[in-house]
Amino acid sequence: MSKIYQNTIRNVVTFKGNGLHSGKNTNVKLIPAIENEGINFKRIDFNENNTIKADYKNVSSATLCTTLENKFGRKVSTVEHLLAALYICDIDNVTIEIDNEEIPILDGSSKEFINILKNAGIKKQTARKKYLKILKRIEYQDKDKKISIEPSSTFEVDFELHYNNKIIGNQRNKINFTKDNLENLIESRTFCLYEDIEKIKNIGLAQGGSLDNAIVVKDEKILNVNGLRNKKEFVNHKILDLAGDFILAGYNILGKVECYKGGHEFSNLFLREILDKNKHNFEIIEFKEKETKKISQKGYFTGLAVNA
Repeated sequence: MSKIYQNTIRNVVTFKGNGLHSGKNTNVKLIPAIENEGINFKRIDFNENNTIKADYKNVSSATLCTTLENKFGRKVSTVEHLLAALYICDIDNVTIEIDNEEIPILDGSSKEFINILKNAGIKKQTARKKYLKILKRIEYQDKDKKISIEPSSTFEVDFELHYNNKIIGNQRNKINFTKDNLENLIESRTFCLYEDIEKIKNIGLAQGGSLDNAIVVKDEKILNVNGLRNKKEFVNHKILDLAGDFILAGYNILGKVECYKGGHEFSNLFLREILDKNKHNFEIIEFKEKETKKISQKGYFTGLAVNA
């Protein structure tokens, strides 16, 4: 799969499901978009001012999910899992029509989104892909949370999470999105602690949460009947979230990320640190044929074997 040129989807596809936090049923349509259009959400339940660009500057909330909002107050939330799927499938330009406020959670991972995109197909376009290449290490810290990025010819994430719960504990994993098999990452679901559910629901979130779309951990037990899908599912989901949030930079990023105890808000703060305050530490580049051979991404769009 070429990494030189931009891509869109080949065919229109639709799907529906309930929102994790709103609990509302939502219909979604993915539509091919022209070159350099990027990723845009369109709230079709409004007649005007209803386009919301997938851009880090449009993040209005990052409490337990990423919410995008345009200047007219139109919002769309829980965008990160679909965005991660678009990144993994190498889709640069697409319009996402949605008739409610939240992208459906489906199974809580990116697996079903990947299947939907495979059904849509991929269409190579003529405009070249633009990459954000990190030139110098950039660091950001907030209390005990830390994140950094340094130069690399690929996009790599080294993530460590820390929970007092014994089941989750301290988990760490390293993923190279260009070279590694991403199946475990793609299937990793969102998760929560059983004792936090009522607190979350009391602030109006997780209204559509269930064991069908999230891992629930109670003390030293996983409540989901079939347990975990992979040994590092907790940290893998955090890496998946980070990938979905990082696509909001508007470019495919070339750099090695190290993150400790991150999350949606922290990722967005870091993107702002990079793009708004460290413009001299990166450059925007395009590739020619010979240059891309070194960073050619695995063909997950056409060759991915997604577990049932």
